[in-house]
Amino acid sequence: MRQCVIIDGLRTANARAHKEKGWFRKAKPDELLNAVYKGLFERNPSVAPEDVDAVYCGCANQAGVQNDIARLSWLAGGFPESVATNGIAQQCPSGMAAVIHAARAIMCSEGDIYIASGVEDMLHVPIAYDMEPPPSLLRRYSMIELPMAATAEKIARRYKISRKDSDAVAYWSHKRSAKATNEGRYAGEIIPVQGFDSDGNPFVVDRDQWIREDISLEELAQYSPDFRADGVVTKAVSSPLTTGACALLLMNREKADELGLTYHMMYAHGVMAGCDPTMMGIGPIAAVKRLLDKTGLSVGDIGAWEINEAFAPQILACVRELGITDTIPFEDVNIWGGALSMGHPLGESGARIIITLNSIMKDQRSDARYGIAALCGAFGNASATLWKRV
Repeated sequence: MRQCVIIDGLRTANARAHKEKGWFRKAKPDELLNAVYKGLFERNPSVAPEDVDAVYCGCANQAGVQNDIARLSWLAGGFPESVATNGIAQQCPSGMAAVIHAARAIMCSEGDIYIASGVEDMLHVPIAYDMEPPPSLLRRYSMIELPMAATAEKIARRYKISRKDSDAVAYWSHKRSAKATNEGRYAGEIIPVQGFDSDGNPFVVDRDQWIREDISLEELAQYSPDFRADGVVTKAVSSPLTTGACALLLMNREKADELGLTYHMMYAHGVMAGCDPTMMGIGPIAAVKRLLDKTGLSVGDIGAWEINEAFAPQILACVRELGITDTIPFEDVNIWGGALSMGHPLGESGARIIITLNSIMKDQRSDARYGIAALCGAFGNASATLWKRV
């Protein structure tokens, strides 16, 4: 079976999904996607758009301006009609599912060059936009337990996650994101895109909007719980509503060598897993365990982890239950921060964390042989991918 390598990965910055303060409030999701597509081709001139075998694009809510976003954005960008596109909808793991499908196609000799992308505009297409759940679903599960924050609160109770620890996870997410940004760690993966400040002035957006350098644990402690008076889930420990896009250029290793392209990470394995939708945040536990079981690896073999921070108690339960770490900040997990500080554009995040893992294994963890990216998703979907240094 052939090998699939990452040639490049680019993303826009993540911006607030806010109609007055969001930096990308005047942009549409197709424009953000096309910015990263064009950036990939500009950075890799030996690959032309017509050389791409197919584009897989993850998007959680494919309605409104995101209806068939995979095809319509590609055509709107002026790219070749001959290139096939495929929209992938799997809630939060949508972007990672796009990567898995593209990697599998390369390994199975269906093609040599693929783009796997993810996008979500949570301003113009809000969560659950135009959604009508099946009545039988609501007979199986309580509607009160299905909202995302409610699932995080249930996990906090089940795994005995404290308010203090949840606040600490959020605090360190911001601190690490701010540090990585100020050190220029993200410069290689963020493509500058025009946005607008709160006063309506145009400017170049080249950093994530949600990150706060001045955050304190004392401030976080002042937030009130959203669902229970004695609860732990507050706005501060929840990933905020965000808009952003990203894309990876994936290639058959032999083709990459033929074109003289460089790479340092190959796709080793990927899995999808399901769990109780009323505790959707624990999905990475099942996905990572399945991934390690299928590859014969252990937690100790993994030198770098990217696990999406949907909620602080959610990721804390995952890293503890998997036996990765019990310390805060996490030693090998999200060392450049995560979604609690950077934001979580639903369908984008699964691909974005792979781009960041690629950056980390090239930069700060160049000695790591293996890396894992994993995330949970609404209604109990989860995915995990294993990447190996080459």
